[in-house]
Amino acid sequence: MKATVAGAPVSFGVFEMTPEGAETVQPDDMLDILAEAGYRGVDLGPLGYFGRGEQLRTRLESRGLDLAGGWVQLPFSDDEAFEAALPELSDALRVFSEAAERGPSRLPLPTLADDGSAARRASPGRGGDVDPLTEVAWGRLIANTERAAALVRAAGLEPTFHHHAGTFVESPDEIDRFLANVDIDLTLDTGHLFIAGGDPLEAVSRWGDRINHLHLKDVDLTALRGVLAAGGGMPEVWSSGAFVAFGQGDIDLTAVMDAVEQRGFDGWIVVEQDVLNGPDISLADFRAERAADQVRNRDVLSAWA
Repeated sequence: MKATVAGAPVSFGVFEMTPEGAETVQPDDMLDILAEAGYRGVDLGPLGYFGRGEQLRTRLESRGLDLAGGWVQLPFSDDEAFEAALPELSDALRVFSEAAERGPSRLPLPTLADDGSAARRASPGRGGDVDPLTEVAWGRLIANTERAAALVRAAGLEPTFHHHAGTFVESPDEIDRFLANVDIDLTLDTGHLFIAGGDPLEAVSRWGDRINHLHLKDVDLTALRGVLAAGGGMPEVWSSGAFVAFGQGDIDLTAVMDAVEQRGFDGWIVVEQDVLNGPDISLADFRAERAADQVRNRDVLSAWA
């Protein structure tokens, strides 16, 4: 397979939901772990975590890593909020462009995602019941997604869109409707699809020609369903340990990866094992566990990429 495998800060508990003041694995330490495990790229993580400009380029180049992509969450269904958030998109695009100045073998994909709503985030996978989107709001979501995609392309990059639990594009039906109305391809997230009632293997068949980015997770479905049945939201999902190392969960990764390979996928495979570390952890133990998991995850994927 021509795909390139990247790691992600979220696999180390570093992402937009990381508690303020929490101890985290340091950027250089994380990049060393990923490079030593055989990854060839990394997702951006929170803007500025790996630095910007020359600092970002040097950090990546010294370890033989490229930037794979990065999360850009925008309130697509709210025109006023979307306009107010455009400077955030511009700032993120500057960072992507600066990273791409070093001429990587594969460009990063700015990963657009909807912001959802508080009601949807509190009820992941049940958004259509708790907070359905009106026809007018759907029109705004589509139009603003197209505007954001145009801005990404104007920066010389290709966008991708991430369906995400707790947002207005989470269920298979919502993904179908979205893809039928936009000129932007999909980041398939195997874990978030399960939350919303989908199946990753079916997804490759259903949307394979539109998948230009892959966020690969394994999921302990017993743990996940327990959180959702108890009414937990996304923070509870991330804290539960439901996203496990490859081979320790219930996703048939062999079948999914074989199907991806048969489709001729030629893009980034970003390994994401989302975790939200608690305030009382031993950082040294947490780091060691995360490093061991990422070695395992990379080894599993070596059969394909």
